[in-house]
Amino acid sequence: MNYDEAVDMVTAPGQPFEIASMIIDSLETKVFKNTPPSLGALFESARGYGAETFLLYGDERWTFAETMALADRIAATLVHSYGIKKGDRVAIAMRNLPEWIAVYAAALSAGAIATLINAWWQPDELRYALEDSRPSVVIADVERAQRATIHASELEIPVLVVRADQEELPPGALSLSEVLLEDGSYTRPALGPEDFATILYTSGTTGNPKGALSTHRNVMSAVFANGARSAVGLLRNPPKEPSPYPISFVLAVPLFHVTGCVSIMLSAVALGSKLVLMKRWDPSEALAIIEREHITHFIGVPTMAWDLLESPRFPNTDISSLLSVGGGGASVPPQLIRKITATITSGRPGFGYGMTETNSYGPQIEGADALAKPTSAGRALPIMEVKILDAQGEEVPNGQRGEICFFGANVIRQYWNKPEATASAFHGKWLRTGDIGHLDEDGFVYVDDRLKDVVIRGGENVYCAEVEAAIYEHPSVHEVAVFGIADERLGEIVAAAIYAKPVAKLDVKEIRAFLQGRIASFKIPAELFIVSDPLPRGATGKIQKKELRELFQ
Repeated sequence: MNYDEAVDMVTAPGQPFEIASMIIDSLETKVFKNTPPSLGALFESARGYGAETFLLYGDERWTFAETMALADRIAATLVHSYGIKKGDRVAIAMRNLPEWIAVYAAALSAGAIATLINAWWQPDELRYALEDSRPSVVIADVERAQRATIHASELEIPVLVVRADQEELPPGALSLSEVLLEDGSYTRPALGPEDFATILYTSGTTGNPKGALSTHRNVMSAVFANGARSAVGLLRNPPKEPSPYPISFVLAVPLFHVTGCVSIMLSAVALGSKLVLMKRWDPSEALAIIEREHITHFIGVPTMAWDLLESPRFPNTDISSLLSVGGGGASVPPQLIRKITATITSGRPGFGYGMTETNSYGPQIEGADALAKPTSAGRALPIMEVKILDAQGEEVPNGQRGEICFFGANVIRQYWNKPEATASAFHGKWLRTGDIGHLDEDGFVYVDDRLKDVVIRGGENVYCAEVEAAIYEHPSVHEVAVFGIADERLGEIVAAAIYAKPVAKLDVKEIRAFLQGRIASFKIPAELFIVSDPLPRGATGKIQKKELRELFQ
C-alpha cells in the first residue's frame, strides 16, 4: 500500500482519525473530527483504564486511577483554596515526576493554562518566566522551589512543593501534601477546543524565551496526528506477527518539552499505555528498562538512539519488544537510520520534525521511507500543510530552497504577551520555522539548515546539516556540530566540533581525508576541533552551537 492510499484509509469518514474541514479564525482548517473537546476530557477518558499501570518511577508504580485521584485533589485545592478559574496560569516547575503529570491534568481540568517551566533554568531565568506568565500558583519540586521562591515571593505568587519534608521547604513555600484537600470534588468549567490550554517556552537560543500559547485543539490535534501517523505506518509496514506486548513508552526527555509532554506522555494517556519515567538519561539504565518492562516505543533526541546502540550493554540486552526507535529535536544522521534498521530487527526507525510551535507534530519518516530517503524529514498528514516560501513569501518550486512554513490545527495561535514576536513568526497564516529546506517531487521535506546558522563562506552558502551528515558517516564519530566562525578574508569559515565514540581515536587529518570527495572542498571545515567531552546541549537536547561558536571563535 502506498502512502496516499494508507492516509486515505486511516483518515476516511467513519474512521477514528477522520479528517474534516472547519473555519477557525476565518481560515479553512483541516481537523480531526473525533478529538476530545479539551485535554481535561482526554484525562477524564483515561479513568476507564482504572487499575492498569500508568506510571513507573524508580520502585513506584502508579495506576491510572491513583494518578487521576491525585489530580482531582490537586484540582479541587487549586479551585477552592487558590481561587483558580478558567484562563489563570498554573506553573509547573519540576523534574520528571509522577506528580508533574497529576498537576498538569489537574490544572487543565480546572480550566487553567498549564505553564511549563524549564527545569534546567536558573533563578534569573525563572524570574523571567514568572514575570512573563504571571501564574496564580507555582507547583515545584524542592530544587526548583529553592530557585524560584524568592522571585515568586516578590511577585506574590504562592509556591507549593511536592515530595518535600518540612525542613526542605524554602522560606515562604508550602508543602503540597499539607494543603491538599481530601475531597477531590469541584465544579469543572465548560471548556472548548478553542480555549487556551498550555504555555511552553521556546528554548531561547536567540534572546529571551517566548511562551508558545496553544489551544486545547492545537495540542489534541498533535496527539491525534501522531496516532494517525503510526496507523499509516502499520498499514504500510505491517509486522510479520503481532507483538505480544501492549504499547508502552520510556520517557527520557523532559516533560516541559513538547516531545516529552505531547508526543510521549499524552500519547500514553490517549492509549492507556504504561509510561516509565527515567530520573536522568543513562543508556544502560534505559536498556534495562526496555528489557524488564518490554517497552515497545523509544522516543528521544537522535543522540539518545546513538547512545543506546553504542552502549556496552546493548549486545546483551533483549530488545525484542521494541517496535519503534526514533524521536526528533535535532537533525538525524543517515548512518543512524541505517544502524537502527540493521541492529533492531523487531522495530523500525521513526523520526519527526516538529517544534514547540507545532506541539511536536510535523513531517515524519519511518521504515522503508527512512532507508530510501535518509536525509529527509518525511511527509506530513493532511492535518498540516507544508510550503517552502522565499523571502517575499512566495511559494518556490520543488527542489528549490526556501524557508519551511507550516499551517495546521496543531500550530500555536500566538506567543504569550508578545504581539510583535507573533507577527514576526507568521507570514499570513503560515508559521515561519526559521529553517531552510526544500520539497522533492514526492512531497518529502528536507531540512537543509537553520536560517540564521547558514555559514556564508566567501559568498558560498554552506548548509551545516549536509556537512554534519557527511562527518557522521565516519565510524568513529559520536557527535558533531558544524557552525561558522568569523574570518577577516572570507567573512565566515566552516568549523566543526567532534566528539568521538568511546575508545575510538580521531585526528584532524583523518577527518579531512575522509571528507575529500564526499562533499565539496569549500564545505570541508577549515577548523576542526576534536573534543574530549560530549557537546553541550540545552534542555530540549539540541546541541548549543552558539556556545560552541563562542568557545572556539
